[in-house]
Amino acid sequence: MKFQIMLKILFRLLRKRKLCAKDLAAENGVSERSIYRYVEELIVSGVPIDIIRGRNGGICLPDTYRLPENFFSKEEFAAAVNALNALSEQLPDKAIRSALEKLTLQQKQSSRDLTISGNILVDSGTWGDAYGFSDTLKFMEQAIENCRCLDITYLDRSGTQSRRIIEPHLLIYKQNIWYVYAFCRRREDFRLFRVARIRGASDTGECFEKRPFDRDNLPLKFNFTDKELIDLRILVQKEALPDVEEWLGVGNIHLQDGRIYAEAVLPQGEPLLSKLLSFGDTIKIERPKTLSQELTARAKRLAALYDSN
Repeated sequence: MKFQIMLKILFRLLRKRKLCAKDLAAENGVSERSIYRYVEELIVSGVPIDIIRGRNGGICLPDTYRLPENFFSKEEFAAAVNALNALSEQLPDKAIRSALEKLTLQQKQSSRDLTISGNILVDSGTWGDAYGFSDTLKFMEQAIENCRCLDITYLDRSGTQSRRIIEPHLLIYKQNIWYVYAFCRRREDFRLFRVARIRGASDTGECFEKRPFDRDNLPLKFNFTDKELIDLRILVQKEALPDVEEWLGVGNIHLQDGRIYAEAVLPQGEPLLSKLLSFGDTIKIERPKTLSQELTARAKRLAALYDSN
């Protein structure tokens, strides 16, 4: 009974996106407290449901959320649709028609296409695509095109979650990462949001007028301060050259005394450390010394971890 109600709540949210706990309780013959308990279990299982308190609140599912593509195999999906179609012809039942509508909706929404633009082909999905990255990206693009305000739930690098209303103006792709450049009404200024960190987004139903901004002078250093940026110089072995060129660009590679060096100003932090570690012994940090010391300490801890086994 419990799991039937949970599935019913999920499918109702996929259709309506926003529901009232009182109505769900009445439909399922349980208390509102039970509804909230079932919703919490759905959240724990990975469904990004928001519970909004207050007069205009409710139980909300972001417009960007879709059931995982592997929810049904192709064979299971086809068998279910065929069986329900046959049953519907013999028994015109409301519940059967509703199930068919849900399956058809899922089929339309679960497609993940390769985006083709002129001579460029981009697979916008991430490797895991656990939260429907492709759907979120497509949703952002439509919101920009139609000047629609979005209510987003955003998770920053520290793990802090926040909700804010944004006016999306531009999608930016840099270093294999997608960002949306948007006016944040909470901050009353333009901000860059990493699309992969948007846990959910919903159309508020409000349109906005595009605000003027200079496309040629966008903050593509992503608001890093001088203290957060480091002047990196690395010695590159020949076997690592192709990967370093793709990472930093060929314009940042040069020869000196028969050796290959790469130089760039980059944001410091865990992503940079992880990237440098991925090259193993095929690169050597020339500067800054603090970074080489930090990388040395990390390598020693990693070696100690395996030595202990």
